Amino acid sequence: MEFVHKSVMLKEAVDSLNVRKGGVYCDGTLGGGGHSLEIAKRLGGSGMLIGTDRDAAAIKAAGERLSDYRGVVTIVRGNYGQLPEIVRNAGYGEVDGILLDLGVSSYQLDTAERGFSYMHDAPLDMRMDQRDTRTAGDIVNTADERELFRIIRDYGEERFAQNVAKHIVEARKAKPIETTGELVDIIRASVPMKFQKNGGHPAKKTFQAIRIELNGELSELEDSLDRLIDLLVDGGRLSVITFHSLEDRIVKSAFRRNENPCTCPPEFPVCVCGKVSKGRVVTRKPLIPTEEEMRENPRAKSAKLRVFERKVT
Repeated sequence: MEFVHKSVMLKEAVDSLNVRKGGVYCDGTLGGGGHSLEIAKRLGGSGMLIGTDRDAAAIKAAGERLSDYRGVVTIVRGNYGQLPEIVRNAGYGEVDGILLDLGVSSYQLDTAERGFSYMHDAPLDMRMDQRDTRTAGDIVNTADERELFRIIRDYGEERFAQNVAKHIVEARKAKPIETTGELVDIIRASVPMKFQKNGGHPAKKTFQAIRIELNGELSELEDSLDRLIDLLVDGGRLSVITFHSLEDRIVKSAFRRNENPCTCPPEFPVCVCGKVSKGRVVTRKPLIPTEEEMRENPRAKSAKLRVFERKVT
């Protein structure tokens, strides 16, 4: 299947980086290379764009799409959390901008055999990096009921998480749960019908939760943001597109903390903790897609873009 992924908030995201000719930029989530292509165009034939993704299909597709810009593009298979090391290995100490477009790609959702979608019956996979050996099926079939409840509650914000976890454990006693279709049927039986009629697809939140747990999406985000801000030059920007409230809360909190890290009690007349601001939050309110983009690409509806600007001096 051809790697098709429509870049969300393409202009807004790339504009937010203030790309300058000769600068060094990172796209930590290459996908199909849409954002990277626009950044590469703006480099004017000099500088460098370093792109990473953990999905082999994304690496291949982005490589083809960016083939005309080989002189200013370096593509590395890896996680965006590894960018500080990847940048150093490429011969740079700092970068002028970093873009993260989080979540699952349209290609991953639409490629049935990847097992990300509750709309297709396929093996329970959901691995963003297929070099990993653990799959969604391993979580569904080996996690105990308490752990399943925690995953579905915390990462899916599913109100019926306890009942879903209970039904999964009961179902796997008879046979392993091997496909997305089998899991969807179990979830349907766990959610009261009156909530299924008006609450969207009953499996959406549970599938999101299992995918996040399997791929360590939130832990990677939490662990990476401070280090990515430290990788920026003075005036450099980190721009992050999120697609659900869990991601957005982490980004919002990290940006605020880096802008105002002081931990002194409010009644102290002066700061004594010694923690210094790393910059400023550019987006007091997150940018969201235009009405036109949301009509053309329904998957963009939940997107939010937040931007942080490094200030060293």
